[in-house]
Amino acid sequence: MSGSSDGPTLADPGDPLKRNWVWFSIQQLLQVLFVLLFRYRARGYDKLPPGGALLLVNHQSMLDPLLVGLPLKRPVSFVARENLFRVPIVGWILKRTYVIPINRESAGTHVIRESTRRMQQGFLVGVFPEGTRTRDGRLGPLKPGFVALVRRARVPVYPVGIAGAYRIMPRGTKIPRPRKVRVVFGDPLSEDELQEGLQRGNEERLVKLVTSRIEECAREASEWLASGR
Repeated sequence: MSGSSDGPTLADPGDPLKRNWVWFSIQQLLQVLFVLLFRYRARGYDKLPPGGALLLVNHQSMLDPLLVGLPLKRPVSFVARENLFRVPIVGWILKRTYVIPINRESAGTHVIRESTRRMQQGFLVGVFPEGTRTRDGRLGPLKPGFVALVRRARVPVYPVGIAGAYRIMPRGTKIPRPRKVRVVFGDPLSEDELQEGLQRGNEERLVKLVTSRIEECAREASEWLASGR
């Protein structure tokens, strides 16, 4: 796969249902570390389809992509700042762990095209529709950009809620703290909900629906966290 003027050249993402050796190796190490340090647990990921899908996730920390991808036996493509791809070692890893670069200064159609292409090939694509990490642990207003992905890809859409990651690594911190974290994968939006939300003039209704579904998953994750189970 070739890159474009919108971003760096990316390695071929490969099989959408099979992890490459780079992500598999990192994942095996992190599964041990995250369980020990964060008592990491996730549920609901068995609901995901065998083909492509869009995961819409609340954004609590820099660890969120790892927290979402950790329990899965298939890769998830997330989006990261283009300048990170130029960092030695980090850039090499990002290119080989399914990450899609975005230039926030001039974000064109490249990210939408590439994300859509991957979902249509059978990949899971993860998006944080808030656009930035939370400042207080709560879900912020969603930016409507994800609607274009829903419209173009025509794949199942799943809300995902994370609880505890904000306390582990809030904005401004670089070293994670040992706290508990939970991740809940919710039920997909129904065909009727998607079709109604994608009708002209109904985009705001779709944003509100997705907001409520992500909040529901995050609330379930928070209650699970508080229960100590």
